Amino acid sequence: MKFSNPVFANFVWAALFLEGRLLAIPIILAGLVIEFFFVRRLTGFNVKRSIVADVTMNAASLLLGIVLIPLVGLAWEFSAGVLLYEQFNIGSFSYVAWTATFILAVLINAVIENFVLRRIFKLEKTKASFRWLCVANALSVGIAFASFWFFPIKNS
Repeated sequence: MKFSNPVFANFVWAALFLEGRLLAIPIILAGLVIEFFFVRRLTGFNVKRSIVADVTMNAASLLLGIVLIPLVGLAWEFSAGVLLYEQFNIGSFSYVAWTATFILAVLINAVIENFVLRRIFKLEKTKASFRWLCVANALSVGIAFASFWFFPIKNS
C-alpha cells in the first residue's frame, strides 16, 4: 500500500505521520464507506443525497485536515505534550502522543463534517449528531492508525 512519507521532513511528530496515512486512497475510500452509513442514519437522506453529503463533508475535512491536523498536532507537541513528556519522561512518539493525535484528528474531522452537514445540508444541530460523527471518525481514523501495524513506516 502506498502512503505519503513525512520521513523526509527535518522535524516530525505523530500527527504528521498520521496525516500521510489519512491521505492514502484506500483509507479515504474506507472512510467514505463507513461514514456513509452514519450520514444516512443521521440525516434520513435518500441514498443519492447521502452519498453527496458524505463526499462533500469528507472533501471538506480532507482539505482542511491537511493543514489543521499537523498544525494542531504541532501545537500539542509544544503545549500539553511538552508538559506531559517532561512529567512522565516520555517522548513525542509515546502512547500518550499517539492517543492525543488520534483524539485530535477525530475531533477536527467531526467538527468540520458537522459544520458541513449543518450549513450545507441543513442538519439540525444536536449533541447526538456530533457524537455519532465522532464515532464515525474514530472508525475512519482508526483504520489509518491500524495501517501503522500492518504497513510500518519505512525509511526510504
